[in-house]
Amino acid sequence: MINLSMQTPPAPMSEAVTNSIRVEVMSQYSTENSRPLQDLWVFEYTVRITNQGPDTVQLLSRHWTITDALDHVEEVKGPGVIGEQPVLAPGESFKYSSWCPLKTPTGVMHGTYQMVRADGARFEIEIAPFALKARYRVN
Repeated sequence: MINLSMQTPPAPMSEAVTNSIRVEVMSQYSTENSRPLQDLWVFEYTVRITNQGPDTVQLLSRHWTITDALDHVEEVKGPGVIGEQPVLAPGESFKYSSWCPLKTPTGVMHGTYQMVRADGARFEIEIAPFALKARYRVN
């Protein structure tokens, strides 16, 4: 269990390596898609998944946990990422971008990807917590 009430909030970027799979994330506030006066803050994030191990792997599904500044938690689960279930040979990377709406100007995301090796062995990899922070707040 990840404690999101840490003294130091996470940065808008994170990195984790699980079972030789590296997951790097960078988030940024999307001014043009946000509507602060309607309590809508939109954040874009880019993920790079790199296979640093000796086996070919495939990303099957995702599980995100999104927590806003009011401690409202939303979970997002589904097959693949952006409609794809990428296969990564040793040394290969897959990069994609997506977005997340919040009702507050700050929040935190973290999660897991469910993976499978060519031999059928399934495993999870960590997506370390990263911050969602608007550059300014409207009161």
